Amino acid sequence: MKFFLKWVKRIIIGFFVSSIIVVIVYKWIPVPFTELMIERYIFNASSIKKKWVPIEKISNTIQLAVVSSEDQNFIKHNGFDFEEIKKILEKEGEPKRGGSTISQQTAKNVFLWNGRNFIRKGLEAYFTCLIEFIWGKERIMEVYLNVAEFGDGVYGVEEASQKYFHKSAKNLTKPEAATLAALLPNPRRYGKNINGNYIQKRKKWILRQMANLGGELKYTQN
Repeated sequence: MKFFLKWVKRIIIGFFVSSIIVVIVYKWIPVPFTELMIERYIFNASSIKKKWVPIEKISNTIQLAVVSSEDQNFIKHNGFDFEEIKKILEKEGEPKRGGSTISQQTAKNVFLWNGRNFIRKGLEAYFTCLIEFIWGKERIMEVYLNVAEFGDGVYGVEEASQKYFHKSAKNLTKPEAATLAALLPNPRRYGKNINGNYIQKRKKWILRQMANLGGELKYTQN
């Protein structure tokens, strides 16, 4: 029994040490792939089209658009938006939407797998805390926009910009940025028709939210 507990202890310590090392490494180097990319490639025969670009080559417009669409308190919270979760839970009789922040989505996309069990959610919370502390908001946004799925086999905002608008992510207009942000809830479905009613309606809503947030995303010093 002591031998077993000794190895369990070693495994736990090893996990924590290795996870911190990986998070530190990814603070500086591009994330090469995610579990979702591998899953799509193996089970859906989807190609992997992606191009990593630094945040300096990603327009502030698309950064603001995804915050307006996915996580309006991104700059303010520490990884978890408890106020938004409370609002979602209080909406009785209405379909519940996800309350995951951009930080949580990034932690899941980069380090974990799809699923809703308690172990995965617990690990998601752990990695969310790590990247908030080690990476900071700007790096979280940079990674998020480079690994997010924007269509079947399309990963990252640069690849999405080239596919849908034939231009670099640094040159996206506000309507174009809002269109890409509108794809995020279900990119493989909505990416097939970016001029469809749903995307156009959601684009207009995102543009209003962008205006309400001041028209520019500003980061505090990490």
